[in-house]
Amino acid sequence: MGWLGRIARLDYTVFDELRSERSATPIAIFIVLVAGVIAGLGTFGWALQHDDFGGVNVMEVLLKAAVIGSIVQTGVWFAWVYITYMLAARVFGSVVHFSELMRVMGFAFAPVALGLLIAIAPLAVPFGLLAFGITLMLTAAAVERAAEIEPRQAMLSTLGGFAVFLMFMGAFANVMEVATFGGLAPGILFFSLDL
Repeated sequence: MGWLGRIARLDYTVFDELRSERSATPIAIFIVLVAGVIAGLGTFGWALQHDDFGGVNVMEVLLKAAVIGSIVQTGVWFAWVYITYMLAARVFGSVVHFSELMRVMGFAFAPVALGLLIAIAPLAVPFGLLAFGITLMLTAAAVERAAEIEPRQAMLSTLGGFAVFLMFMGAFANVMEVATFGGLAPGILFFSLDL
């Protein structure tokens, strides 16, 4: 897909196009869902290496991380978009529409798929953090372009929404846990720290 290729090349002008391309809305939401599924498969790969201790059931991890977790994450992602939208519009005076932010932020969410690399167990945390670090960087750039606000304002708006996203996903990591390792979340967000 041309849009994702341009994003991978850090061509931020793609966000200007996506902002007004209404046909990209279902694609953006699909990207968020698929990125979650792929990250959930990384969690499954991690579980395949650890099913011999602590009662880790790999099929349960597959269901809770890749299937249910990706759906939950997609729903919570809408909260991230909404909080970002409210901050950009109400605090920083942007005239951006929610649907415009949804489109650009959906495409910026694609690097979450790098969460597949958490299947490399010794490097699970660095790869998981890298996936969200890149996503956060791209999302801030997308918000800046779509909302037509300063970089600082875009980053603050994005971080506000991201904080809410992380709080909810952290709560879901503690729901229906698999042997106290994690719950209903894909990728690095699967893991609960109350081991």
